[in-house]
Amino acid sequence: MAKEKTLFFCRECGHESSKWLGQCPACHAWNTMVETPAAQKARGGAAVRTASASARPSRLNEIETQEECRRPVGMAEFDRVLGGGIVPGSLILVGGDPGIGKSTLLLQMCRLLAGDNVRVLYVSGEESARQIKLRAERIGTFSDELFLYSETCMGTIIQAVEEIRPEVVIVDSIQTMFEETVDAAPGSVSQVREITGILLHLAKSKNITVFIVGHVTKEGNVAGPRMLEHMVDTVLYFEGDKTAMYRMLRGVKNRFGSTNEVGVFEMRNQGLVEVPNPSEYMMQGRLEDEAGSVVVCTMEGTRPFLIEVQALVCQTSFPMPRRTAVGTDYNRVNLLMAVLEKRLGIRMADCDAYVNVAGGMRVTEPALDLALVAAILSSHRGQSLGSATVLFGEVGLVGEVRAVSQAERRVAEAVKAGYTTCILPESNRQSILRAGSLDVKGVRLLGIKHIRELPDCI
Repeated sequence: MAKEKTLFFCRECGHESSKWLGQCPACHAWNTMVETPAAQKARGGAAVRTASASARPSRLNEIETQEECRRPVGMAEFDRVLGGGIVPGSLILVGGDPGIGKSTLLLQMCRLLAGDNVRVLYVSGEESARQIKLRAERIGTFSDELFLYSETCMGTIIQAVEEIRPEVVIVDSIQTMFEETVDAAPGSVSQVREITGILLHLAKSKNITVFIVGHVTKEGNVAGPRMLEHMVDTVLYFEGDKTAMYRMLRGVKNRFGSTNEVGVFEMRNQGLVEVPNPSEYMMQGRLEDEAGSVVVCTMEGTRPFLIEVQALVCQTSFPMPRRTAVGTDYNRVNLLMAVLEKRLGIRMADCDAYVNVAGGMRVTEPALDLALVAAILSSHRGQSLGSATVLFGEVGLVGEVRAVSQAERRVAEAVKAGYTTCILPESNRQSILRAGSLDVKGVRLLGIKHIRELPDCI
């Protein structure tokens, strides 16, 4: 009997090799090569090749285009991330940590679509139909246009799609599905790659919108080959701390809209509830006129957020001072404290420093630098920055305050929230005044070029 042929695949990028390697030559990740049987000729791959063989090259000027017909989901935050709604024939990947609320979010979407007379098929490989029914009863009443199917075999699922003819299909999750023609375990590289090809052909040939639920690794990436993210049209990540009430739906890839858009939801007993004004939600419970507390305006995609940054600086009783950063980069905090000590002459070597971005959010954009410096300086001096002050800007190693993007949107969000003073880079202040498109009456714009000007504002 001939020996069965096997191949080695990288779990991170999907690179294929005939022998095992300690380091993947494509993505340079260590110990990610797994052995799987060589995939046989499968239905999904053959279908894709057959469809492409009938196509002929065309001149670019001869190709007719039309505006994509989007179907709003009914959830404003979800539609924002998708770019206005779902596009028929698209393949959408939704990833997130276990228990974060991916299935609940998609089940709520199914309820709204089915209520709008859209036929939806929800395929679950992890839960039985009775378990999904129990979760659905907490969300609300569903119409008869929603069909539940507990199955893991792709051949049987394709037959169900042919019979029901839905407009939207949800597959929860791709790691539990298997294709009979591929001799590998469910969730393996071969299975995930082949099933994605089948679902891609299904979406394009039947003009069906397909949602794929994917689990994530401990690094935060979707489990399986990275080529999975390249094959789909849209990649959405559902993020948030399980202990916090809010969840964020972030779009990192979208062929039919802008990327890096964010939708905010709040987890309640009846499911996920949209948060139309995240700035107001994030600022709940903030104490006014407290030293070490400042407000910064950050951007998530094209959406401004007002977030509180807190700092606590005190004399240390240890030989080595303690530094803690929650919600931002720890090394960036150390760097900014070194800039404060060098450029302003403030001794930080004998001080413990604790920095926290309130609300459980994680912010890494450079516009947070000025707020971190102001919070540390305010706590060190024991003076409040003022409850009606918001600030943003990037700080360099020589102490200069550099301009940041979308400054006008940030100032407009601060004005809408009732803040009367905005500390920002001088170059951004001049560009806002030159544009003249923003009504700055009633708000004081303080432009600074160096952090040595910041103590005068406190």
